Amino acid sequence: MSEKRKITALLIAKPGKAAELETLMRGMVAPCRAEPGNLRWDIWQDRDDHNRFVLDELYKDDAAVTAHRATAHFQAYAAKVGELADRTPIVTRPFEVAD
Repeated sequence: MSEKRKITALLIAKPGKAAELETLMRGMVAPCRAEPGNLRWDIWQDRDDHNRFVLDELYKDDAAVTAHRATAHFQAYAAKVGELADRTPIVTRPFEVAD
């Protein structure tokens, strides 16, 4: 039985890099949502601190996460995001989740 995987990442734009970070993240939306194992890929912005973002990703299983990380769009994102933001990703598994 496969278990869904959720990735939640907090990104805080480095000074003067918020616009470039927004462009980078927006460029990820369509290709990530089109991945076969992706169930959700959303960007949230802190309502009070516009330099702070949350990526909310949901994948059907670990294989889908591995496939996501192997894509060209993720590799390009990973190579650039560290220059633009401090990033804290958390990969979780279901514990008590409503369907």
